[in-house]
Amino acid sequence: MDITISPSALKGSVEIPASKSHTIRALIIASLAEGTSIIKAPLVSRDTEACKKACSILGADIQKTQDGLKITGIAGAPSPPEEIIDVQNSGTTLYLLTAIAALTKGWTIFTGDKQIRRRSAQPLLEALNNLGAKAISSRNNGCAPLMISGPLQGGYTKLYSPTSQYLSALLIACPMAEKESTIELTLLKEHPYIDMTLWWLNKQKIKYSRENYKRFTILSGQKYTAFTEKISGDYSSATFFLCAAAITGSDLTLHNLDYTDPQGDKKVLEILKKMGADYSIDSKSNSITINGPSKLKATDIDMSSIPDALPALAATACYAEGTTRLYNAEHTRQKETDRISVMTKELTKLGAKITEKPDGMEIHGPCPLRGGIAHSHEDHRIAMAIATAALAAEAPITIKNAEAAEVTFPEFYEQLEKCTQNSSIKKE
Repeated sequence: MDITISPSALKGSVEIPASKSHTIRALIIASLAEGTSIIKAPLVSRDTEACKKACSILGADIQKTQDGLKITGIAGAPSPPEEIIDVQNSGTTLYLLTAIAALTKGWTIFTGDKQIRRRSAQPLLEALNNLGAKAISSRNNGCAPLMISGPLQGGYTKLYSPTSQYLSALLIACPMAEKESTIELTLLKEHPYIDMTLWWLNKQKIKYSRENYKRFTILSGQKYTAFTEKISGDYSSATFFLCAAAITGSDLTLHNLDYTDPQGDKKVLEILKKMGADYSIDSKSNSITINGPSKLKATDIDMSSIPDALPALAATACYAEGTTRLYNAEHTRQKETDRISVMTKELTKLGAKITEKPDGMEIHGPCPLRGGIAHSHEDHRIAMAIATAALAAEAPITIKNAEAAEVTFPEFYEQLEKCTQNSSIKKE
């Protein structure tokens, strides 16, 4: 599906969908728990549906309810599956369940789409092998298809974690290992996602100790218990609307955002404030109102903890006066696409002035984008970032394969059209 977006200011409000990261963690922990859990208002998207199916294959009973999901867990004993688990495009599902599969005494095979089969899990595989499991890449390149067998014994491992998902996977699985586990980090990016995982472990009263983000020790023989939890809105999805308001100088209210939630992409609010925008928080209604400025100014942005925001912030920087530097972002090259390279390519085609760096981008603005055609490269965040950029362009921009947004935000274009001041979105 192609979508053409014409320039438009924004007004009104938008409902932000539930957090993908929280939803997937809730699904996995509920599936591991003893008893029946209730997940209210989870995200329903391609990624979460892939996770739900995978958890079912591992033995959890998952039923839809009027306002969410009811999950009867497997009490820490996943069944060796009779079929291959296809995580589709969900890297979070692949990495987290790779560690969970190490709790079985039989083999589990994971695969995914062509993007997933290009994303390495080698450091996680090495850590699982060090902890007594058997973890193999079938093509011996660190990528899916992966073959995993337990039992996870525990012990000591070093972990190189350029994506936080490697560490999150071990933190969730190791409480059920046969003996105490110690994980020493040689590198860790995306700290806020570890905070989110620890938020779930703390709710479950899982016992662990830590030395900052350098070393974690997890006690063995622990269990997950059934819970009831409503999933908060997704700041990663909200980022596109925050940036859209900023670049169009619009006022927009975003609903379903809990400012006390540990999601790291809350940092985007402060970044946009440095660039000239303002915002206010209504904690009673869980809403945030952003006020776009008449003029954006450039700034330097450390992307190490907020990699998912890179596409949207790159689009925003095109409209800022001066040179915006996005740095410490080398790990975004290992996402669904090489997001540094892809955003440089697509925005440059549309008239942006960008210098690509090994760990990020320098965007020289303002350089309002001209109309034209851009490609999502089948990456949901690329599609939504280009849509954001199009709202302040000089002419309409057509996004090829725009349906990629459905991976995390199925109603993105409907919500965007709802708050534009004219009919600016055309599907083809």
